[in-house]
Amino acid sequence: MSEPMTGQDDDQQRDMAAQADTPDLAVPSRRQLLMGGAAAASAIVSIRPALANTAASVLNCTIPVPDAGRAGNLIAPNGQLVPAGTPGAFPGAGRPFTGEQVKQALRGRPLPGTSYQQNQAYLNYIRRLQSGTSGFTCYASLQMPR
Repeated sequence: MSEPMTGQDDDQQRDMAAQADTPDLAVPSRRQLLMGGAAAASAIVSIRPALANTAASVLNCTIPVPDAGRAGNLIAPNGQLVPAGTPGAFPGAGRPFTGEQVKQALRGRPLPGTSYQQNQAYLNYIRRLQSGTSGFTCYASLQMPR
């Protein structure tokens, strides 16, 4: 006859029976887990410089005020484009502003070469940019949290 089974042996038999009833699921080995961790670490190392380059490119992107397609228009104090000759409106900036300049202006510093009223009109124009307008992608990327 056989010896009586201990509680531990009962647990092992139940585990084996449960495994027989369930589909064969691959359990990763320690080596596979370590290899997966190494792959994830190398992905992080390769992504970090890309993110740094993205942050740098965002600050170097440009926003024309107004875009080239509407360069003949003036900018009203509320940021809307108005026809030339509209009283109280400002001519467009002579050159596009960089993402860094706009970022600083949104935090309270003036855009280079602008008066207070001109600065406010230009910032209102930039805030009103919509998809498809030159400079929109740059402005939208400045709004992304880092």
